[in-house]
Amino acid sequence: RSVPEAAMAAERPRSLFELSAAAVSRSMGALERDVWALPGHLLRGLLPLLTIFRLERAEAAARRAGLSTEPIWRKLWDDVMKTRPPNSENITCWRKKFLETFFSNVLHGVLDISSDWRLNDQHFSPLLHSSPHVSQLTLCNMLQGAVELAAQHNHKVLENLAGSLQILKFQHLLSSDQSIRRSLVLLLHRLIHHGSVSQVSMYSWPVPDTVLLVLILSMSAGFWRSGNALTYRGTPCGLCREEDKAQSQESVQERAERGCYTEREGSNCENQRFPEEADACLNSVLSSPRSPPLRNQACEETGGEGPCDHTSIQGESPRCGSGQLSCHPILQNTRRRLKPAVGRKRRCLRRNRGPYADPEDLYDFVFTVAREDNSGLLDKTSTTEGENAENWTSSSPGSPCSGHAGCKKRGGPAGIFSLKAAHRFRSVSTLELFSIPLTGETCRTLSNLLSSWVSLENLVLSYNGLDANISCILSGLRALSCHPDCRLRVLRVSDVFSHMPCLELVCCILSTFPQLHTLSVSFDLKNQLEGNRPEGNPSCSEAEIPESCLEQLEIRFPREPLHTTFLLPVLKASKSLQQLSLDSATLPRSEELGLLLEALKECSPNLKKLSFHDVNLAEHQKEVLLLLQDPVLQEITFSFCRLFESSTAEFLSELINTVKRNSSLKSLKLPGNRLGNQRLVALADIFSEDSSSSLCQLDVSSNCIKPDGLLEFTKKLEGHIRQRGGQIQFTHLRLFQNWLDQDAETAQEALQRLKAVCSVVNDSWDSSQAFADYISVM
Repeated sequence: RSVPEAAMAAERPRSLFELSAAAVSRSMGALERDVWALPGHLLRGLLPLLTIFRLERAEAAARRAGLSTEPIWRKLWDDVMKTRPPNSENITCWRKKFLETFFSNVLHGVLDISSDWRLNDQHFSPLLHSSPHVSQLTLCNMLQGAVELAAQHNHKVLENLAGSLQILKFQHLLSSDQSIRRSLVLLLHRLIHHGSVSQVSMYSWPVPDTVLLVLILSMSAGFWRSGNALTYRGTPCGLCREEDKAQSQESVQERAERGCYTEREGSNCENQRFPEEADACLNSVLSSPRSPPLRNQACEETGGEGPCDHTSIQGESPRCGSGQLSCHPILQNTRRRLKPAVGRKRRCLRRNRGPYADPEDLYDFVFTVAREDNSGLLDKTSTTEGENAENWTSSSPGSPCSGHAGCKKRGGPAGIFSLKAAHRFRSVSTLELFSIPLTGETCRTLSNLLSSWVSLENLVLSYNGLDANISCILSGLRALSCHPDCRLRVLRVSDVFSHMPCLELVCCILSTFPQLHTLSVSFDLKNQLEGNRPEGNPSCSEAEIPESCLEQLEIRFPREPLHTTFLLPVLKASKSLQQLSLDSATLPRSEELGLLLEALKECSPNLKKLSFHDVNLAEHQKEVLLLLQDPVLQEITFSFCRLFESSTAEFLSELINTVKRNSSLKSLKLPGNRLGNQRLVALADIFSEDSSSSLCQLDVSSNCIKPDGLLEFTKKLEGHIRQRGGQIQFTHLRLFQNWLDQDAETAQEALQRLKAVCSVVNDSWDSSQAFADYISVM
């Protein structure tokens, strides 16, 4: 008896149609084309009996017949994965979700395809068939998944991923040997440099392998060795080889058009004739501490407003001093090919077939400092780039880490990231580093990469233990901001300890990079070492902030006082600010919140969303009411702000009447404010017949609401809706972490009636875990 037949027999007696459908499903290899031509009512009964591979191939036929396979894929998820995916209500395609997770589980060996007949079909390869649906992939531990994907038998799988994969994640990585790194190089080169990966994220790496970390960072930034070094099983990268031929022909034509056939120009333009000199010149442009792309003194003096006289990754050459190699003609040849582009394949640089083809030195450029001390590296760099050059160090104006003791005290040049013989490929647009400690050397490496990473749009640095090294990162961003093609718009920095006051760091970042649209700064604790500030680095709050493009600002204070006078320069420079979030701040004086509201009214006329979290507003009822009257704000959040801790019934009544009169407010979020049943029921009056409110969303999570209170709120809300003839704009209610488990029957009735009115989002929270301080509102 076949597996589909057995499955049906276990449920109920089989009909003739079911027996026929089971027989057809066993012979799909021969009958597939005829099956797709069946009418819809027959195809509907056959689809659940197919393996996932046949079901995926049936998608077009089902669509033509007016059928949806989504219920089948959802059932497959429940039967096979047996978990509830996060944000399941937002999943729009269960077919993609299932096949993407299926690919990952098979790759990492956590799913046995023989465990379910629907997963096993000898005519299909699980990885090859599901790979076109994979847009996000996580590699972990010893990178076993990378080794498997880089294997020769999975060549077609890798090709599929190159076209579909958008997000590549690394999690809980361990140290790896050279053979594993070689597989990773092949994988990253294909998926990033010649693929469509736009985001690289790394998570939870308490003791990172420096070589492996910098390898991933550098290849994400688009840097790697010449084509001969990018070999696998003795064969150079085919895509690089094809592009190299086309570029060789183009370069010959370009040199002919420029008349670059004189002896001197020929010696400079043909980098294959002098590979050592060509690579040294390219390295001096991409990584040397004495030459841009690192922001120079002239750029700093002009505040970044005028054109910067430094090298961009488009290939503009720096000014070469007397006695140095003239590199201008070489870089003119690479002007167009050096531009990175996210989302499409671009031609790579001409690969050097010089002395760097030895695969044994494949990783030499990754992190020179891992084998050489800083002084040795500096001596070599000085020798390579001219004996008469100045002895530039990390304190030089052109260095990304100039002027910061956090970078000086470790010694060595800022450009310790050796890019000898490195070329620029396509790079990613999003880089995220979560819970990965970054040493001073790694920060300087990252700073050098950032200084020319113009394709980067989003940068997230979370719990990396930066401390004083934040100055080094800012130096790289300062150099990046000088590039006319720079795309960085989102920066998020979070850590346990703050090296400087939050508002001062915000001023530093905006002074360094005014092009940002979104800035998030978050710290858990204040550094206890007072006065621990880099020498030679004056307070950023004293520097004037140029007009910025900032639209969203989020600050989580480590229990620091919020001084409006320090925030005011930021607000004045950010006329486009639309969202402001202030978290865990303390108000040093009673009038501070009023001063803040005046500053927002004066400097932020376009502010649409304002959020306070864990800020004690119990004694600021007047200011709260003023905010709720604002005719411009569309979303206001008071999260765990103790609004009703010492309030009176009069304040609640004034709050409700204020919201009723405000027709611009669309969302009001009040989680964690001790509403309780009585105040929740009163909030239903916001939607009364005489209300002009346009409120669509209400969040009352974590407010000690019991089932009977929720039911009473629902009944009152239904009464207001009837009085208004069913016309109401209220669409979303959030009820997370309330005490609805104390009377399941009453809670179920209230939720069912509410769902007929609006979308309700809640959870099955165990109220026995509630904190004792909520007892007062029982």
